[in-house]
Amino acid sequence: MTAAIAADIQTNESTERAKVSTVLTPNFYRTDYAAIDRFDMDPIRAEWDALMAEFKADKNGDHFDRDEGFGHEVADLPPALKEEFVEFLISSCTSEYSGCVLYAELKRRAQNPDMRDVFGYMARDEARHANFINQSLKDFGLGVDLGLLKRAKEYKYFAPKFIMYATYLSEKIGYARYITIHRHLERNPDKRFHPIFKWFEQWCNDEYRHGEAFALMMSATPELLRGRNKLWIRFFLLAVYATMYVRDHTRPELYNAFGMDPTEYDYKVFSITSECTKQVFPFTLDTDHPAMRAGFERLRALQVANEAAKAQGGLVGAIKRVGCAASAALTFVRLYLVPVVHHDKLPQVRMQAVW
Repeated sequence: MTAAIAADIQTNESTERAKVSTVLTPNFYRTDYAAIDRFDMDPIRAEWDALMAEFKADKNGDHFDRDEGFGHEVADLPPALKEEFVEFLISSCTSEYSGCVLYAELKRRAQNPDMRDVFGYMARDEARHANFINQSLKDFGLGVDLGLLKRAKEYKYFAPKFIMYATYLSEKIGYARYITIHRHLERNPDKRFHPIFKWFEQWCNDEYRHGEAFALMMSATPELLRGRNKLWIRFFLLAVYATMYVRDHTRPELYNAFGMDPTEYDYKVFSITSECTKQVFPFTLDTDHPAMRAGFERLRALQVANEAAKAQGGLVGAIKRVGCAASAALTFVRLYLVPVVHHDKLPQVRMQAVW
């Protein structure tokens, strides 16, 4: 087998992993593009125009250029760490590219100049992020075929308000994740086992800015934040936090290499994200509540049990998986009923990234 053929096979295997859609993996989305195109930014015009000026300035335009440090460290990773790190890169690349595909389609269909501009800028950023991560995957001989992924990945339909809640939280929690890892590695440079982490500070600023755009869009469309929609906000907050908690605990070697406890890391990320979301959401989850923490841990244990049942296979394994799914659903309902923390509306929507 030639090296070229082997690389093609590995690329296809990596793309197959990216194509998988589960509750723990990034998804691709479609929506009512025309409805989003009708968003009116005039109620927050001054804040909106200031943000668009930042996007146009493109301060990170030349940030995503690799240096000689890339490619030299991939052979030194222990097998278990390499496996989890590659999974982390594939998941991150898929997530970034998911945003790129959605934003590019929203731009393509837009007639509203505000929507055309903002989604064009964000598609530009996410394309850079996805390609930058993919270059590191190619160092392992595991690059994702992004063109094939766009064509082959399953797309899920989300109503415009769900796109707002989900993408806003994705961008803000992405910022919180990247900045928390960056600050930790600043204090512990010996734990920076790959050069990609040196790019996280400027990278997370893109994520933060994207979140600001969605915060302004929701603020200009206040019905998204009122009445029964508060129930949906609560649902998405809980779904995003719970998914992150369970997924991060499937990567023990990665967090051990960082010198981080995944539980402590997750609650730090939740704290930062909750502070960010005060700019637009009327409440935050009480992630310090004992019932909330116990519920997240219960979901983690159920995921472990589900994977064991999946490995067992057969009728008994299938029955166990049904039981795990039912228990997870009940646990999620109980978590949903934990009281939230209400707060006063802030005088302006935009917040400075101070973490």
